Amino acid sequence: MSAPDSAGVVTWDDLQVGTQQPPRVERPLTVTDFVRYQGASGDLNPIHHDTAFATAAGYPGPFAVGMRQAGVLATYVTDWLGPRNVRAFGVRFARQAWPGDVLTYSAEVVARREVDGQRLVDVALRCARQNGEEHLTGTATFVVPR
Repeated sequence: MSAPDSAGVVTWDDLQVGTQQPPRVERPLTVTDFVRYQGASGDLNPIHHDTAFATAAGYPGPFAVGMRQAGVLATYVTDWLGPRNVRAFGVRFARQAWPGDVLTYSAEVVARREVDGQRLVDVALRCARQNGEEHLTGTATFVVPR
């Protein structure tokens, strides 16, 4: 875990390879969470909120909108390293998440480098279901201000 300096800023020295952000654990997911995200994003696919539609498509019921969790993951890591410092961000969807799932978000510095006078850190990102299965994985690169 990194320790911010007295101004609340994470420094280059704080971000060694292996430094981890404390995990964030969400409350259990609900279909209401999916609907709220759908309304905000404009993605109204009924597979995420309509049980009859989801079961007709071969699923046991509605499942999470993956981009919702990708957004939570992005906020989680930018709360740590700063939204202005993002240089790259990407996710891969591994498994679905369902109503009742409790998701845990985690981030770890996996590389440090200097490029063109900028100090950069690469961060491995993960969002896992309560049984340990990966829901999302990702990577992000942040510049660390001098």
